[in-house]
Amino acid sequence: MEQTIVLYPAPGIGHIISMVELGKLLLQHHYSHFSSIIIFLTTSSLDKPFIDSYIHHISQSYPSISFRRFPFLAVEPSASRHSRAAIGFEFIRLNDTNVASALKDISQTSNVRAFVIDLFCTSAMNIGSSLGIPIYYFFTSGAAVLSAFSYFPKIHEQTTESFKDLSVDLHFPANPPLKAFHMVEPLLDRDDPAYWNFLYFCSNLPKSSGIIVNTFQELEPIAVKVISEDDYFPDPKQESPVYYIGPLIAEPKD
Repeated sequence: MEQTIVLYPAPGIGHIISMVELGKLLLQHHYSHFSSIIIFLTTSSLDKPFIDSYIHHISQSYPSISFRRFPFLAVEPSASRHSRAAIGFEFIRLNDTNVASALKDISQTSNVRAFVIDLFCTSAMNIGSSLGIPIYYFFTSGAAVLSAFSYFPKIHEQTTESFKDLSVDLHFPANPPLKAFHMVEPLLDRDDPAYWNFLYFCSNLPKSSGIIVNTFQELEPIAVKVISEDDYFPDPKQESPVYYIGPLIAEPKD
C-alpha cells in the first residue's frame, strides 16, 4: 500500500500555506518513508479567490502533494449570536463528518502514517485515533505560545471569572507576566463558546503523539529550555514530545 501522511490545516490561507510548507519539508527529508502528502481543505463562503490559484500552483509544482476539498458547509444561523472565533470553531467541528469519510476512504488504499492537525482542528483528533492513526499537532505560533497554551488549563482552574473582568497578572511558563484582560480575544469571556473551545484545544495537546513547532532553539532559547526541562503541561505524567522544525518560510515563487 502507498505510504502517506494527511495534513489538516485550519481555514484561511495563512494556515494552509504553513501546512503546505510542512508537507514540502516532510517530503524533502523523509521521502523514503512515504511517497505522498494529502491535505484536507474546508470550503466556505469566506474563502478567498486566490486560494484556488495557490492550490493549483502547488499541485502542479509538487506532484506528491494533493488536496482534498470538502463540500461547502454553512454554519447554523443561531451561531450568529456568538463571536467570530466561536463561529469559526463551530464551522471546523461541522466538518468532522467530512474528515471521517475522507480518512476512511484514504485508508482503503493507503497506509496513513500520521494525521497532522492544526490546533483549531482538535475535534478531528478522535476520528484519526479511532482509525489507529497517530495524531500530531502542527503548531505555527512558536515555543513561547505553545508553552502558554499548554499551561492554560491550569490557569483556567485558578479562577471562575472571565479574564476581561480581572486586572491580575497571569503567569505562564517561558512568558513574562500578562494582565488577564490582555489575553487573546477568544479567552477573555467565559460566556463565549470560543473560551471553552480553546480550553478543549489546549487540554488535548498532551494527548497527541507529538507536537511539531515552527521555530528553532536559537530563536526562542528560553521557551525551548522551559519545555525541555519544566512541567509546562498541567499534568507532568501526560506530555507529548515536541519537535522543532523551523524556520518554515514559503519560497517567493510559491
